[in-house]
Amino acid sequence: MSVVVRPRLWSTASRQARRLARPRWWARRPFLPIPDAEYLAFRFQTQYGAGSPDARDVVTYLEWCREMQHVLRGNGAGSHDGLRTPRR
Repeated sequence: MSVVVRPRLWSTASRQARRLARPRWWARRPFLPIPDAEYLAFRFQTQYGAGSPDARDVVTYLEWCREMQHVLRGNGAGSHDGLRTPRR
C-alpha cells in the first residue's frame, strides 16, 4: 500500500520487480514475474532475522533505486557526492 500512494515510485517498483523475477518466469506456474520464494526468504532472514518486513523499508529501497538510476544516467536528479568515475 505504501508504494500505491507514491506514483513517482511506480515505474521504479515495476523495474525492480522485473529485475527480481525468477529466470524464465513465463515458463513456470504461477506465470507471474515474482521473485523466487527461497530468494525472498533468504533476503528477509538476512535483513530482519526473526522480525517481519517493514513497508517503510520497501519505500526507502525504491527511493534509493530511483535516485541511483538518475545518478547513473547523469540526469542530475541525485547527489553525485561520494561517487567517483574510475580512472583509466
